[in-house]
Amino acid sequence: MNKVLNVAALQMNSQQDIEANLSTIKAGIEEASTQGAQLIVLPENCCSMGRQFATAERFESLSATLASYAREHNVHLLAGSLPCPFRPDGALVPDGRLRQVSQLFAPDGSRLARYDKIHLFTATVADKQGSYNEAATFEPGTQTVVIPIEVAGESYQLGMMVCFDLRFPALAQRLRQAGAELLSAPSAFTYLTGQAHWELLLRARALDSQCLVIGAAQGGEHHYKDGQARQTWGHSAITAFDGMIVDSYKSSEMKTEDKHKDYALVFASLDKSAQQQGREKMPIFQCHRLA
Repeated sequence: MNKVLNVAALQMNSQQDIEANLSTIKAGIEEASTQGAQLIVLPENCCSMGRQFATAERFESLSATLASYAREHNVHLLAGSLPCPFRPDGALVPDGRLRQVSQLFAPDGSRLARYDKIHLFTATVADKQGSYNEAATFEPGTQTVVIPIEVAGESYQLGMMVCFDLRFPALAQRLRQAGAELLSAPSAFTYLTGQAHWELLLRARALDSQCLVIGAAQGGEHHYKDGQARQTWGHSAITAFDGMIVDSYKSSEMKTEDKHKDYALVFASLDKSAQQQGREKMPIFQCHRLA
């Protein structure tokens, strides 16, 4: 019997009420774990959309809360992203900026890995906000991360990405070359960029790396306290190593039968044996000549 890793991606519509977002996260983790998920991936900005500096002040306590959810439900939890005021070595980020940090927590609540988002979103988009410049708020990370996930005596190598990282095939390829078998991609794509490119990028990065790619997304309208709003694409999806979508949530909005349910889940399983057979049939990294 082939060993598999059961994974889930949680789609959210995070607002600026951190406690309400935590309640949604906890409910989603509980449902996903009940359905057998061993690794659960949360979206980017899972605890708050906007208010990055106020959220960063709670980085340690929010991280501890998310770690407690992993421990309570005995799962590996990829905590989308949280704004953080310090670098991995503990030094404060200079120039009044932050780091956008994705963390992996083990079933015992310990932190296994921290990845600081390398590629920061810079774009002009024909939406309500118009211009995006993450570098004004965040300092880019510098280190790639591949970390083993140990489940039932089997090890699965996870490469970590965040949102705009999906635009850069070299990162996915480097993670694969470092041993990655699956890639996490917590995201908050704008509605328009997501509509145009989200599924294409998930499938392309899966093909580039021959990894399972887990796209956990924000979706819907996000209302800020200053009266502004932002719309994200949603459509969370998990893509197999051959570029095929395994499961997806086909909406930006939460359209569930339960009116009190404000999240969505998509599921997939990583079969290492089947993925390895697929890689052997098309050994692209043996043919690679330019990197």
